[in-house]
Amino acid sequence: MTWDTLPWLETAVTAPLLLAAPAALARSKATGVRWATAGCGLALLAAAVAWAAQHWTGGQGGGPLFRVDELSAPLLPVVALLHLLTAATTSRQKAERFAPARFLFTLALRLATFATLTTGLLVPLLIAAAVPAYFDLRERGKPTRVYAAHMAAFALLLLLGWGLTAAGVKEVGAVLFVSAALVRGGVLPVHVWIPDLFANGSLNSALLSVGPLVGVYAAVRLAVPDAPAWVLPAVTVLSLVTAVYSAGLAVVQTDVRRFVAHLFVSFASLVFVGLEVHTTESSTGALALWFSLMLSATGLGLVVRAVEDRYGRLSLTAYHGLYERSPLLAVGFLVCGLACVGFPGTLGFVSAELLVDGTLHANPWVGVSVIAVGALNGIAVLRAFWLLFTGRRAGSSADLPLSRPERLTVVGLCVLLVAGGLYPQPELDSRIKAADVLFPAGGRPPHDTPPPHGV
Repeated sequence: MTWDTLPWLETAVTAPLLLAAPAALARSKATGVRWATAGCGLALLAAAVAWAAQHWTGGQGGGPLFRVDELSAPLLPVVALLHLLTAATTSRQKAERFAPARFLFTLALRLATFATLTTGLLVPLLIAAAVPAYFDLRERGKPTRVYAAHMAAFALLLLLGWGLTAAGVKEVGAVLFVSAALVRGGVLPVHVWIPDLFANGSLNSALLSVGPLVGVYAAVRLAVPDAPAWVLPAVTVLSLVTAVYSAGLAVVQTDVRRFVAHLFVSFASLVFVGLEVHTTESSTGALALWFSLMLSATGLGLVVRAVEDRYGRLSLTAYHGLYERSPLLAVGFLVCGLACVGFPGTLGFVSAELLVDGTLHANPWVGVSVIAVGALNGIAVLRAFWLLFTGRRAGSSADLPLSRPERLTVVGLCVLLVAGGLYPQPELDSRIKAADVLFPAGGRPPHDTPPPHGV
């Protein structure tokens, strides 16, 4: 037995579950948070080794239950990393409302979701992973109707699609899978649950529910192999309209949380556009954008959470002048925001360029719209930055320094995003291979080819 044949995927999924019990039984909330951080760290280590093993051996890596390929192997450690950063930067005040056992259980569900290629396991995991955010809303005494209605529709469409696919009616099942993915991804007209979750739920729950772009993963795994050709233009139009609409809303938002939510909706819709256009450049760009957004957009949300921990929920109707008091948060906000919109020298630059080139070659109108979305989102990010961090200094002179985990998180994310922009080749090579697996020769897999999810 060699290192690459050890059950690293199973370890990544089960490590958080094993530490959930001591986290739940911890004498203090702060101790529970430390147990949660340890569970995330173990999961990150195992997921990173599983990615290395898959890259070393090529093809699909893992055991009989959990397997990864070129698409999902790099996503697993990123999912674990985002949970680790979220747990590590949870302040003492937030720790009182932090549920460490549920946090670790949710991490295990998300890792299992990204570590399976089989429809029979993926569908239940997708449904189960949507449940914890509902309990977060309910425990906070916030309205749950909007979220519950959308996730119920998501679950129903998944189950119906699964049943029809198993019965041999694959094209109809694929249409239902596409519909479920659009609900989970927040594409018009079923997008309102994402701003609602950001506004009413905890930022932890909202960021980790939306950040990994689970709706995109569901579409790639379940719908791509068998979706009829007429579905693709419809999805492209809906996704493009959503991207433009949400980018426009991000520009005029007066609430910071809703600003972040609309950025997520807009960028997730761009990933859908790139995948549905099906040129080699657009598919590779969409997959690379997906990877970079998991770091940059979620990092932006974590910076906003750190700002809220110190200054409360701020509006985007006045200048708050926070740069002088929190310069590192200002730098983190700007770097993460610019990486989201593909600024040169950041991780998102190459993916944005590929997405624009691919869509322009396929359809100039779609390409121009993608450029417009990027411009609007860039304006939204800079507007929010000016309002939060520039202008007259806030009246209070209280010194609220960042904790060591928060400083490490902000600096680490900035380094990753800039280093990935300066040397993007490893990420680009990985996404090219993933695009080749999903879309051979830049097109849809033929119907007589076994689908990539192993059904």
